[in-house]
Amino acid sequence: MPGNRLEVKQVIAVRRDITMGRGKLAAQVAHAAVSAAEKARSTRQDWFNTWFSTGQAKVVVKVGSLENLIELESHARTIGLPTVSVKDMGLTQIPPGTITCIGIGPGPTEFIDKVTRHLKLL
Repeated sequence: MPGNRLEVKQVIAVRRDITMGRGKLAAQVAHAAVSAAEKARSTRQDWFNTWFSTGQAKVVVKVGSLENLIELESHARTIGLPTVSVKDMGLTQIPPGTITCIGIGPGPTEFIDKVTRHLKLL
């Protein structure tokens, strides 16, 4: 860690086994980013404050299925990372209640990488 400062980031994992237009996908990612940030702000304010004041680093990755997404979410929660899942309301392109993505963090990069390092960028 340069200057002994905690490095933090947020990762959004998106399902690629469901069809969403680019605008829909962007909206789902935004929902995950905002919701996960709010969760971190209420549960790990130290991580949130560092993340917020250092550029709010975000990475968007892809997963192949709902099962992959659930495993990822479980792993993140097990190591104490703020995590949220996004369920679509079903007003436009996909059925109501469809889980489209998850937001992980903000949290320490070293913890988040343990969960998401193997995933490809969207």
